Amino acid sequence: MEDLKNAICEMLKEEIIKIVISNKANKEVEYNKISFLLKENNKGKKYYQIEKFTDKQVFHENIEVNQLEKALFDIVNDNYKQLSAWSNETSFDLKISKKGKVFLGKKKSNNSNLSNKSHNKEKNYILKEGMIIEPLIDLGIFTKEGKVINSKYDKYKQINRFIEIIDDEIKKNDYKELTILDFGCGKSYLTFVLYYYFVEIKHINVKMIGLDLKADVIKKCNEIAKRYKYDNLHFELGDINGYKYENNVDMVITLHACDTATDYALYNAIKWNAKMIFSVPCCQHEFNHQMEANTLSILTKYGIIQERMAALMTDAVRGNLLEAVGYKTQLLEFIDIAHSPKNILIRASKSKVSKEKKEKALKEVDSLISEFNFNPTLLNLLKRDNLI
Repeated sequence: MEDLKNAICEMLKEEIIKIVISNKANKEVEYNKISFLLKENNKGKKYYQIEKFTDKQVFHENIEVNQLEKALFDIVNDNYKQLSAWSNETSFDLKISKKGKVFLGKKKSNNSNLSNKSHNKEKNYILKEGMIIEPLIDLGIFTKEGKVINSKYDKYKQINRFIEIIDDEIKKNDYKELTILDFGCGKSYLTFVLYYYFVEIKHINVKMIGLDLKADVIKKCNEIAKRYKYDNLHFELGDINGYKYENNVDMVITLHACDTATDYALYNAIKWNAKMIFSVPCCQHEFNHQMEANTLSILTKYGIIQERMAALMTDAVRGNLLEAVGYKTQLLEFIDIAHSPKNILIRASKSKVSKEKKEKALKEVDSLISEFNFNPTLLNLLKRDNLI
């Protein structure tokens, strides 16, 4: 269709920053709408990101600037009846009639707000689009081509955030091999994603063990690891409380271990003298049940306030106890609280913590216990074994 080619060429005399294609020509056309957005990567190279919308999903792909003319013609021709486009100074409106006539309207307008180059730069994720990561494909986050499914972008960002937190610690040392225990792994694919990160991205020789209480989960996870050919990843049936492991442990991971299960995981990690600990606590009920204020009764007056304060105090005590036994400890936001209230991650690394800092950390715990009559499981475990 020569008129369509000419109209597209007329638009592309200017640098187009955004395009929206809509109004399907027939029901057989797969996508309801297709958009193009001009972006710039961290090396300053411009490209177009394409989003293709179905009723339930959005698919992404990127093309080079010089491919835009052909892509627009191939997509619009006989498939769509309307195209809107914007440069910094002009708005275009292209329409195709039922008889195939092409009409191109344009008007001057300031569209510079559509082109924010600082926001268009791609975030440098560790798990990038285009990588063929089997766990992310099976989890429904990636397509088979390695593209992020739009409805799963939040989950994609959350997984990358967790990997980034671990990567920040890993890159401090030139690790050649690591032994990693994942307590309460469940049937989440995050353990598999972590294995991929260590082996395929960091090129570290790892031995990973996932531990869970459910036999069917363990059986399925071992089958998946075999299917992925993840030779040094295996899963065992067992309880965090009382789990025995005789060899050296470099890293302990515990995600959403409920209530005091987190304390037992931290206790084991400390007992093994693990170099690194990553813990996302869950369901902190212990302090809430024990909480009785001596002077700060305002914090126990309202149920919801007491519940939230108890959860925060639980993790503050855990952080201080880790410091008291020689770990440099941080409490980080794991994911945005809008997505989950369980968004605190405890990151601890074995370090030379001064005697004064250890004593201060323990004194702060004692003060909190005295005020609210707490009886922390982790503290009791550490005292029992003379670890504190």
